[in-house]
Amino acid sequence: MPKRDFTPALLISFVILAIIVCLVMFPHDGFQAALRGVSIWWDVLFPALFPFFVISEIMLGFGIVHFFGTLLDPMMRPVFRIPGIGGFVMAMGFASGYPIGAKLTSQLWEQKLVNREEGERLVAFTTSSDPIFLIGAVSIGFFHDASLAMILAIAHYGGSLLIGLLMRFHGRKSIPTPAHSQTNQGWIGKRALETMHSARIHDGRPIGMLLSQSIIQSLRLIFVVGGLVVFFSVVLEILTSAQVMNVFYFLITSLLTFTGLPHELAQAVMNGLFEVTLGAKAAGGAPAELALASKVAIGAFILSWGGMSVHAQIVSLLSHTNLRYLPFLFARLLHAMLSGAIVLLIWEPMQKFRSPQAVFKPVYEAASPITSYLKLIFPISAMVFVGSFAVIMSLFLAYSLLKLVYEKVGGTR
Repeated sequence: MPKRDFTPALLISFVILAIIVCLVMFPHDGFQAALRGVSIWWDVLFPALFPFFVISEIMLGFGIVHFFGTLLDPMMRPVFRIPGIGGFVMAMGFASGYPIGAKLTSQLWEQKLVNREEGERLVAFTTSSDPIFLIGAVSIGFFHDASLAMILAIAHYGGSLLIGLLMRFHGRKSIPTPAHSQTNQGWIGKRALETMHSARIHDGRPIGMLLSQSIIQSLRLIFVVGGLVVFFSVVLEILTSAQVMNVFYFLITSLLTFTGLPHELAQAVMNGLFEVTLGAKAAGGAPAELALASKVAIGAFILSWGGMSVHAQIVSLLSHTNLRYLPFLFARLLHAMLSGAIVLLIWEPMQKFRSPQAVFKPVYEAASPITSYLKLIFPISAMVFVGSFAVIMSLFLAYSLLKLVYEKVGGTR
């Protein structure tokens, strides 16, 4: 009989027991952190994510996702080595924010539209912040400077695209998923419509049932997201109160000093490792005498890392699939470092674009928070959604041009 290794189970049990002890020792701090977590979930995450959860479910049921998959397949496969349906996931992930990309990827895996390696590539670069959070919360709310939104957007979404291009080398020996359309003959628009019709017939649910099931599944998921946000908010607060985070604080301070960034930003990084909102807020509220470029670079790092709260959401969404967490973890860490580096690289060239009119500044009405938030979400998210398709087409054209030049000079595929 093989010997069992109980070390992981014992380690997890010890960590859970330590959290319980800290919660008993600091009940007031834990309660206040839970209230902050609930406030973040209700005021920000629920109105921002729930509509997109429902919309994505309906679009899958109607076959609209399959339509985009067939339409984008000739572009997505050579550029990112994922099926064309990943283009829709990319657009929705960029427009809606985490964890929409992981949710859609898990559903595509269930329908056997992507395999394990393709799903891991897709989740790796479609997990990003939504534009409303980047502009409204981080740039305006935390840094009090709307002109920083363009710099953060270039670093964050540009870093995501770089991760997508790098992840195409992940699982190089895996067999790609065959094209979903039944034939490769004829006009691609017609084939896309035929694929959408077939997917709708295969789903078969009446509109009323599809809508009700979409709402029920989305509510279940949004409560899971809220629970994870509250949990990690409480854990961070009670561990800080118990002085346990001092060890991490020392390590982060040493790393920041090594990279030449101000060590005063260690608190922001430590908060961001657990929860993206707390980390971005701490970066924006750092001492005014610190270089703004350094604070924005740390803000971009935190946005791209996502925080353990987002990581736990991704793991929860992918738990019923065979997709692995390690490639996602590697991609998040690399994305965070790339985003921070991009901010520092483009900081000086972008200064001439920094003006109060540099970006659209959302107008928030406190009297009707949810309605006001929805009015802000859809126009900006629609622009990012359309822009994502433009980026895919641009990358495909660049790929085709490079391939043509390579073949002209006598290269082989």
